[in-house]
Amino acid sequence: MSGPDDRGRGGFPDFEATAAEPGFTRYVTAMRRLGDLSVSAAPDDDVWAAAADQIEKLVAALEPAVAPEGVSPAGRAPALPGMGSLLLPPFRVVRFDPDGVEMRGQFSRMHVGGNSAVHGGVLPLLFDWLCGMVVHAAQRPISRTAYLKVDYRHVTAIDTALIARGRVARVEGRKAFITGELVEPRDAEEILCAQLDALMVQLRPGQP
Repeated sequence: MSGPDDRGRGGFPDFEATAAEPGFTRYVTAMRRLGDLSVSAAPDDDVWAAAADQIEKLVAALEPAVAPEGVSPAGRAPALPGMGSLLLPPFRVVRFDPDGVEMRGQFSRMHVGGNSAVHGGVLPLLFDWLCGMVVHAAQRPISRTAYLKVDYRHVTAIDTALIARGRVARVEGRKAFITGELVEPRDAEEILCAQLDALMVQLRPGQP
């Protein structure tokens, strides 16, 4: 009988994609908007208190439904931005081929580091997710990030359509070297916002 290690997954669980149900889709959309408002609103304190009351009620409603990883739809709904995970930036995978992956989306007020520019720490998160998708699309075994280098080339603006691309540059045994870029399309040209250079290493049997 074959186990996870025989499929090249190391000790990584086998999570399956799931369809995004309407209620969850509405929830994720509302929560992303709430995140934007949480970092941009400036109401009186009684409004903050009233909002906190509502959020605490929501927490109480969801608390009894906490499930193990891989059971919640968050991160397993490819039809939604960020695959339905509030941790991931709201990008969608639009190309998923062995020779590369492309994602499209935009950042919002929640991702601002200052002066309406995306926080520099958000881009490595986007790129790390992209690397995982590249490895998966290339039909390589489950891998972990060994290193991820980002070169910042241009200010990345919020509320602006962006494209993230990645590909396997070369393979050396358990190692897959990934290159990629984040660009802003402008008419007939693309503005290079950031470049990616990463190493993904295949998990050994039983390795988490």
